[in-house]
Parts: sequence; structure tokens; C-alpha cells
Amino acid sequence: MTNEATGTNGTTKSTARVPEVDRKLLEILVCPLTKTALRYDSAAQELISDKARLAYPIRDGIPIMLPDEARELADGE
Repeated sequence: MTNEATGTNGTTKSTARVPEVDRKLLEILVCPLTKTALRYDSAAQELISDKARLAYPIRDGIPIMLPDEARELADGE
């Protein structure tokens, strides 16, 4: 969902609204590969599996728990 706001110079800018993820759902989800707990990165909208070194995306408030859709974590992430 996108909201529009008017800036100080009268121009219109778009601000994206990130859907909330159900906290109870986050508590019960586990990595499909390792069956370990995930940590939620709200800024990136991802669920992180530290053991598998994967980040599962959250799209429109829905976690996509498919290893093929996950991105590999970079060193230090």
C-alpha cells in the first residue's frame, strides 16, 4: 500500500507502508532446512536463519519460507 504526502514545496512524494507481520506467527515459524528458530529483521522484511545462513523474504506481510526464494547471507551479516 502506498500513501502520498505533500512536501514543503508543494510536490507530492510517495511513502511506502510496510505491512505488519503477526508476532505469534513469527514465534512458531522455523527454518525449513534446519528446523531452528528465525530472527526477524523488520528493516529488511526478512526472517533470518543464522544456522542455514539464509534470509527468507516477507512479501506483503507473508513470510516466503521456500529455500529457493531465500537469499544467502553475506559474511558478517
